[in-house]
Amino acid sequence: MLDGMRNASKTWLGKAVLTLMFSFLILSFAVWGIGDIFRGFNAGKVARAGNTDISAEEFRQEYQSQLQRLQQMTRQAITNEQARAFGLDQQVLNRLLSEAILDQRARDLGLAMSDENVRNAAFKDPEFAGPTGSYDRTVFLDKLRNAGLDEKRFAARLRSSYLRQELTGSLVAGLKLPQTMLESVFRYANETRSVDYFTIDTAAAGEIPNPTPDELNKYFAAQETSFRAPEYRKFVTLAVTPATLADPAKVAQADLAAAYERVKAQRFTTPETRQIYQIVFKFGEEKEAAEALAKIRAGEKFADVAATRTLKISDIDLGALTADKLTDPAVSKAVFALKEGETTDVIAGRFGPVLAQAVKVEPALVKSLDEVGAVLRGEIADQQAHEAVQKIQAQIEDQRTSGKVLEEAAKAAGLTVRTIEAADATGRDKAGAEIKDLAEREALLKAVFASDIGVDNDTITTKDRGYVWFEVAGVEPARNRSLDEIRPQIEGAWKSDQTATKLREKAEALVKEIDGGKNIEDVAKEAGVIAEHIGDVKRAGHQKLATGVVERMFSLPVGKSATALSSANTRVVFKILDSVTPPYESDNETVKSILPQIERAFTDDIASQYLAAIQKEVGVSINTAAVRSATGASDGN
Repeated sequence: MLDGMRNASKTWLGKAVLTLMFSFLILSFAVWGIGDIFRGFNAGKVARAGNTDISAEEFRQEYQSQLQRLQQMTRQAITNEQARAFGLDQQVLNRLLSEAILDQRARDLGLAMSDENVRNAAFKDPEFAGPTGSYDRTVFLDKLRNAGLDEKRFAARLRSSYLRQELTGSLVAGLKLPQTMLESVFRYANETRSVDYFTIDTAAAGEIPNPTPDELNKYFAAQETSFRAPEYRKFVTLAVTPATLADPAKVAQADLAAAYERVKAQRFTTPETRQIYQIVFKFGEEKEAAEALAKIRAGEKFADVAATRTLKISDIDLGALTADKLTDPAVSKAVFALKEGETTDVIAGRFGPVLAQAVKVEPALVKSLDEVGAVLRGEIADQQAHEAVQKIQAQIEDQRTSGKVLEEAAKAAGLTVRTIEAADATGRDKAGAEIKDLAEREALLKAVFASDIGVDNDTITTKDRGYVWFEVAGVEPARNRSLDEIRPQIEGAWKSDQTATKLREKAEALVKEIDGGKNIEDVAKEAGVIAEHIGDVKRAGHQKLATGVVERMFSLPVGKSATALSSANTRVVFKILDSVTPPYESDNETVKSILPQIERAFTDDIASQYLAAIQKEVGVSINTAAVRSATGASDGN
């Protein structure tokens, strides 16, 4: 299985599927020993786990959702045939069956989760956090819309997910990893190898002649499905958002001035601050306060007068404060009426007689309209745009309700639709170029490919409270291309394959020379390159070597030579000189970093065994024909 996964990860599709496999939010296990039986179900069911049915629609939606995620990750169109060939349909079905089995066991055990706990779980989920880092309902609804869920269905899924985690989590709570496992993983991760190597590029492959017609025909026949044209859709779309409508240049000067006056004090004014010295006397010490004031008036320093009362500067210096930061209104009023350096009269303060001095005055700063005008214009334009969006939305919907097509509805509102002549599910045109500036790109493409010609589609809401409408105008099914249609592309692919083959053959010939006893430095020199030495290669990788090269270096014993693909145009030839494995260290950073992954693999294995045991108890069956139909497979494919 590991070899299969390793081989699969060498292709872009394989890497994407493996990434998707390991990114499911809830535990997912392979379901083994499922009987291919389908008796007693109606045609709308694809499988049954115990007394729980999995509907064809539920399976189809989940399959399409994961297929779209793959397409978004790879930025390439993936056909149903390609996805099925890699087993995406089985992965999705196995996960749904695993969930159904665990859901049934949770019900049998009487496990439950209150509505309040479900709400709290959603509020704490970082997936739904807004700019402030806390729960944001707009983000929440946007995520649900993209997932094709309403709040009720989401709550049901969240409840089931948490109960499954509680069920499986109880199996592994408190388990500790075996020491031998930790030591083995440590040795595996920290083994260090030293190698000599050199790199050759496509120049070593020699000149590749153009293919003959027969060679090209045979190559195309073998690779035809790889060059299959994806399904394309023509659609009309209209995006009305605050961003598209906002125009700061159209904001009237009178509106700008009025807005400035409304918010000037709160937003554009830095209030006056004063560094204040203050002496607070006890109640009944009015005479002492008056004597102190007389000394200050006579020229004695405020701080020196305070010192006679055993007060240090730190005791009397309140720092630079605004008027609202002084807790005693009487003191605040008096001290903010002074000029810099002046001292108040004796104030009847809240906590006793007070003397205060304005040591330093920093006057208030008010930004002018000229300084903040651009910001205010943008904000006013944005607000006006939001209001305009709502009016246009009402106009468009009124027109659509009356039977008008989107283009007519847009024209009535003084707008122009955008027509996309051809787009695949990833948003690329027939030339493979990405179609730019699609509002709510992912949601729009998902909706377009879930719709059909003549369907009245729901409006897509944008993140800034705008709207996107669309209508499917044409569907061009996926098809095999002819050789003449893509001849230059096929010729280029044939040459690339031939170059890679010749380069590999050359590298293998050089390896034979090294294995035959020839010095690697001499072999490299004869090939026109220079050999290098690296003494610190680990399985985690090396900055000078590609991942595939490192993997190959650790697949062979010491003393062996080999070659590995380094990039599309280069290969590495190497010889393994030595291997060192350090003694186990429990505090090693490598152990600490990989420990969570090992624990997850360990607990998942236990949970997997538990799932298999429940499966044998409740029974699982699949309708293969219904599964194939739900993924668009024709009979015989």
